[in-house]
Amino acid sequence: MRSTGDGMAADGPASVTSSRGQTPPEETAAPSSDLVGYRGPTACSAAGITYRQLDYWARTGLVEPSIRPAYGSGTQRLYSFRDVVVLKIVKRLLDTGVSLQNIRTAVQHLRSHGMTDLAQMTLMSDGATVYECSSPDEVVDLLQGGQGVFGIAVGVVWKDVEGALSQLHGEHVDTGETIVGDHPEDELARRRNRAG
Repeated sequence: MRSTGDGMAADGPASVTSSRGQTPPEETAAPSSDLVGYRGPTACSAAGITYRQLDYWARTGLVEPSIRPAYGSGTQRLYSFRDVVVLKIVKRLLDTGVSLQNIRTAVQHLRSHGMTDLAQMTLMSDGATVYECSSPDEVVDLLQGGQGVFGIAVGVVWKDVEGALSQLHGEHVDTGETIVGDHPEDELARRRNRAG
């Protein structure tokens, strides 16, 4: 097991490591294309955070939008699918009492991995330290050491975010065109309009 820096161990049960035992979400199904971005309110909704949290995390550099930062009044941040996954993970780590310093280190660690690695990663936390487990054996070792009390299967978070974003609006990065989510209510409204 490896840690992501301070609060994360380099070897042994005090680290952040990848769990290769999970099946990664299908790349083709994920709205992780570099061509789609999500505005702040959409990112908040999918990650389960408030706009105030999103704004604070962007201003302090914890989780900045990788597609388009805000350049002053009137501009809107644009977050990638990966950014939204990281936002949701940050929320979960904060909810377990992990310090902001350790979360910042974990975010840097998450950003250093490719999308496939990210989807297969398992993060464990004892409330103070975040560990990346790369195999089921490492998870068991961490639990037997009495340190790990909370786990985040990043692939599961990925699928949760993917499902949430499929219901919300995105934006085509190149054209600025709005991509309408798949709302069941929208289909009902379309049917009513056709019937009326």
